[in-house]
Amino acid sequence: MKKKIRYFLIFLAVASLVGSFIVGSHGESHGLKLAMREAVLHEVDKINLFGLINVNPSVISALIVTGIIFIFSLIVRIFIIPKFKRVPGRFQLILEEVVMTFKNLAISNSPHKYKILSRYIFAAGVYIFIGTLFELSGVQVVSIQGNPITLPAPLSDLNAAIAMGCLSYLFIMSGGLTSNGFKGVLKTLKDFSLPISMSFRLFGALVSGLLVMDLVYHSIFLSFGLPVVVAVLFTLLHAIIQAYVLTLLTSIYYGEVSEIHETH
Repeated sequence: MKKKIRYFLIFLAVASLVGSFIVGSHGESHGLKLAMREAVLHEVDKINLFGLINVNPSVISALIVTGIIFIFSLIVRIFIIPKFKRVPGRFQLILEEVVMTFKNLAISNSPHKYKILSRYIFAAGVYIFIGTLFELSGVQVVSIQGNPITLPAPLSDLNAAIAMGCLSYLFIMSGGLTSNGFKGVLKTLKDFSLPISMSFRLFGALVSGLLVMDLVYHSIFLSFGLPVVVAVLFTLLHAIIQAYVLTLLTSIYYGEVSEIHETH
């Protein structure tokens, strides 16, 4: 078995090397620069949305991911949750474990007010995780230029990342307002850089994955076989880390501003 694996790896390396010289450099530095620029700015490959407006591909990705989550949640709530048993099956066990993970995160950082926090970080974490994995689906659409393009992750668009960061910041502020009134709002405003850091952390992590993939695809020695492994590992790693980081930061800051301090 070890010899077979060794021979397979040698064959894959030789095939990649030979194929890279046959295919060539894909027209290189200029094409790579344009690909990386388009991955960040989305200036050329826009999509017409219902014949009304031209939008970035990530907007279509966001609509599809939102629809998938909504339909899946509806099916689970109507057909599966009423059939839950005292001794859970595999799907019930997985679902309960995911819910309890976010609930325990909320309780550990905001024990005085965790119910609404657990709901928000669950929704945000699931959206970030599924939205990041969505780029592995390879769904293709036709741009207004007539070029087929693969839909990226929703949060690879800077506007989407800013929206997620600002929404989390407003949610944190709402916790301070409902618990401590105007003092809670002032305490939240002290961390004015929080939405910026959240937004650019999301955007930077996801776009860095796209840029690494462009570099791998445009490399004459790495463009065979390796992109599949790199794409899966980078995407899965970003999905887990970014979902955890944003929900953790939201929980910590929400717990701080919503904590009621009694004056004696």
